[in-house]
Amino acid sequence: MDRKEVFRGLAGRNAPNCFAPLKTPCYVVDEARLEENGRILAGLAERTGCRVLLAQKAFSNYDFYPLLAPYLAGTEASGLYEARLGAEEMPGKEVHVFCAAYREDEFAELLEYADHIVFNSVSQLKRFGPAAKGKGKSVGLRINPERSTQEGHAIYDPCAPGSRLGVTRAAWDREMTGELLSLLDGLHFHTLCEQDSDALETTLEAVEQGFRDVLPRMKWLNMGGGHHITREGYDIPRLEKCIRRAREQWGLQVYLEPGEAVALNAGYLVTTVLDVVENAGIRTAVLDTSAACHMPDVIEMPYTPPLLNGSAEEDKPYTYRLAGPTCLAGDVIGAYGFDEELKPGDRLVFGDMAIYTTCKNNTFNGMPLPDIHRMDASGRFTRLTAFGYLDFKDRLGRR
Repeated sequence: MDRKEVFRGLAGRNAPNCFAPLKTPCYVVDEARLEENGRILAGLAERTGCRVLLAQKAFSNYDFYPLLAPYLAGTEASGLYEARLGAEEMPGKEVHVFCAAYREDEFAELLEYADHIVFNSVSQLKRFGPAAKGKGKSVGLRINPERSTQEGHAIYDPCAPGSRLGVTRAAWDREMTGELLSLLDGLHFHTLCEQDSDALETTLEAVEQGFRDVLPRMKWLNMGGGHHITREGYDIPRLEKCIRRAREQWGLQVYLEPGEAVALNAGYLVTTVLDVVENAGIRTAVLDTSAACHMPDVIEMPYTPPLLNGSAEEDKPYTYRLAGPTCLAGDVIGAYGFDEELKPGDRLVFGDMAIYTTCKNNTFNGMPLPDIHRMDASGRFTRLTAFGYLDFKDRLGRR
């Protein structure tokens, strides 16, 4: 991703000095960029008639839901708590839920919040579908088109061999009955991860090949997430072509549920250099932020996050490995080149940190949770959280 695009929200500001008043580490959510993403998604919906949902697994900072609500049809949840959050914090909007397997002891409560319930297997449809239908919910089933379109990220590939996610055509033919089919209002597929619309086009062809006899019998088709719609250079016309194809060929209402696209490049993680050490000719700057705790996708994905005034290509005079302060030897963010030497007290700013950060962070090693700040269009900050010792302690024992 183009670094200029990642940090465009800071253009004209004296960054990282503009973050000087903030205690580090901290997350900063850029309200203006968040709204810009919202406008792009709303424009897509207006031109095509699709309905766009926020996948809360990527961004669930509900303080910003009132800002996003005018641009979205609602929220997508992965279970009870996210469903409740969407219903409470984006009231009057749709709440869609998909879970790989629902719990008996939670399902009745889930039905209080959800409008659409998507099941992952025919057996789950059989077990819970009648109750959902009886409560007037729109019922869907996730399918697996068995067409991989990504390489190098098998952990995020729902079409990988042996995947537990979605019903293959073979499983459909083996298990589906006319009675169960009558419960269904729609089909759902989710196969992408940070991809362009050419991958969606390929996937849609596989969906048609596998389920062409079923699609005309449905009311809606949810094309899942992983669409990098708001990324500069994303092929929106091709996406619109895919949406119109589903609407015109099968008469379906189309849903998209992007997570990253809603908050892409709308957040920063501000950190301070605590120390610089050297071993075997490698200089490491130890930061007050941790990859393992505060940006876990850096290790899980893995990837090297963009850094303001630093180059991951290491094509600058001074190279440092940036790492966290935990005891984990692999708590490493990556190697970067700098124009000047780093020293304790220097501020660094990582980009694209609104997604999969605050919703995935943790307190391993007793690491404090970074506070979250709102940055408005004029550059003013509002602190939204006040995390402390009790946030670490209370999740581990009696309260």
